[in-house]
Amino acid sequence: MRTSRHATLPHVRRIATASAAAVVGLALTMGTVTTPAQAQDLVPQSDKEAKKMVEDRQAEDSSSLNRSNVPEGVSVEQAKKAIEKSDEITTADVEYAAALEDLPDSGVPEDFYKTPATLPDENGGVVKQVASKFYLDPAKLIEHSAKSETFMYKTTDEEGTARAATATLLTPEGAKEDAEDAVVIAPGTQGIADKCAPSRQMGMGTEYEGVSVTSALAAKRPVVIVDYVGLGTEGAHSYLNRVEEGRSVLDAARAAREVKGSSINADTKLQLRGYSQGGQATAAALELKKDWAPELNVASASAGAVPTDLYETVSGLSSVYTAFALYGVDSFARQADVDMTKYLNQKGLDAVDRASNQCTIEALVSNAFLDTDTLTKDGTSFQKLIEDNFLEVADKQKLGQAEIPDIPLLVNHSHLDDVVPFALGKELASTWCDAGHKVLFRDNLGPTHIGGYIATVPRIEIFTNRTFAGKAPVDSCWRL
Repeated sequence: MRTSRHATLPHVRRIATASAAAVVGLALTMGTVTTPAQAQDLVPQSDKEAKKMVEDRQAEDSSSLNRSNVPEGVSVEQAKKAIEKSDEITTADVEYAAALEDLPDSGVPEDFYKTPATLPDENGGVVKQVASKFYLDPAKLIEHSAKSETFMYKTTDEEGTARAATATLLTPEGAKEDAEDAVVIAPGTQGIADKCAPSRQMGMGTEYEGVSVTSALAAKRPVVIVDYVGLGTEGAHSYLNRVEEGRSVLDAARAAREVKGSSINADTKLQLRGYSQGGQATAAALELKKDWAPELNVASASAGAVPTDLYETVSGLSSVYTAFALYGVDSFARQADVDMTKYLNQKGLDAVDRASNQCTIEALVSNAFLDTDTLTKDGTSFQKLIEDNFLEVADKQKLGQAEIPDIPLLVNHSHLDDVVPFALGKELASTWCDAGHKVLFRDNLGPTHIGGYIATVPRIEIFTNRTFAGKAPVDSCWRL
């Protein structure tokens, strides 16, 4: 039940905040699309500039926060603490998350996401589709001109069970009737609740992958955005499960050819791309392709900030990102069939349950600096909990150990990434080089995990255009 504050002035103020944030995001997006090189102005070009940018973020003023512009699931004190003690979360992030609570649904009917009694025999078979929207702002003032279709398709989870998953196909104005090339985007961490699915958020104007999506659409090529198994549809989303994420990507690409009105066909050259969780899904799709979808015409791939080793990634997480650890424990427990009531106290169970129903920004703010030692019955950390119970699950998600297609590869990573260790990205690029692949490794100084993402967008588009044109990218293997 909404409280009365949502029906008064704060409601208007919160929507205005979302609109203002969207305008800033749109300016960034359009700047990236129209003049890729200028986007680099947003990224520090030296260690000194990077340090200054981090210091500026740490100096963010949280005094404007009050009960009207902080998400319901977060206390004002929590929000202020997250801002004052970190450079990862800003006042604008908090106000934006609060504004999203007042927005209407995505526009895709809720019953669209319900799995029918029967599914197609083949993986990638289309179950149904519906016209959808792609807004660039949460006030729905700016709708992208691309034709948007959300579709459901059949895939298979790690246990061999047929599952329905969803994705969105965007076809830009001016695109050719038979697409020569197209981009398949595996999104970064959205959360593990159904409401966080990209297909839902795109219709609300709240999808942060809109930066990459809009950039790809500007080149007049179709774009497929994947939701992943259990993200939007019934059943659990197995967060960071390489098999289910990789299959979701490949089967969405297959299904896109069957969507009514699609310009993607069997001859269309595809690029797989993703960052963070999306980078993991992209790399996993490459490793699974030979056996799972050998017919797909994948021409190149871009993987950024790839968590190739989940244990090492979780072990290095700062307390700002406790939400990611909560997502992981929730998912790992289900995959390992572990009863968490044996290990977590009530505070811990409540924290996992709360995070599992929050999308990324709200989950980060409400759980920032939460000491995981206080969540377990014996006072051990989540790292120890994972070591003792989930190491086998985490090890199954390791990447860089399987054969991948012989195609141009781009690996992006920021030296200042505070979620996925930079060494993992460099190691993945080196591993692919050792296997005989040509790899373009692009490091940058984008501050924090998100800063590294923004820094990659213009470089990805240059790589994409060159590889689709049949030009070989620069080979970085000599320096790795």
